[in-house]
Amino acid sequence: MTHDGGAGAGSGAGTGEVRINSVSNTAFSIGGTHITNTSVHHDGTGAGAPGAEELLEAVRELRAALVRLPRSADRAALDTELDEAAGELEGAGEIRPGLPARLRGALQRWAPLVESVNAAAALGGLLAALGS
Repeated sequence: MTHDGGAGAGSGAGTGEVRINSVSNTAFSIGGTHITNTSVHHDGTGAGAPGAEELLEAVRELRAALVRLPRSADRAALDTELDEAAGELEGAGEIRPGLPARLRGALQRWAPLVESVNAAAALGGLLAALGS
């Protein structure tokens, strides 16, 4: 998968390409050009797909990690999406249909911004465990 690297991709984003090296029921790995790959593995010993609390925690961790990045329009847009997802998870107490796809889309859309953030890989791993 690639990001077009258009306006707002941010400095240091290189080509804007992010490679998702593998997605399966047990692992998710994300990385880009000159970025060390980070993997999240699910060993199958849990109850299966993550629940709303686990997903909410991952969204909050990514949101907290983004605070350390320089301010930009892309970061503000991603912050907004993550805040909306967190509010939805808090309010419903369950993962509503469509939320995982929206979060996956956000990670892909702002891949150059989050490719070096470990919390993004963790969230990606949970989304991979949820499936399509």
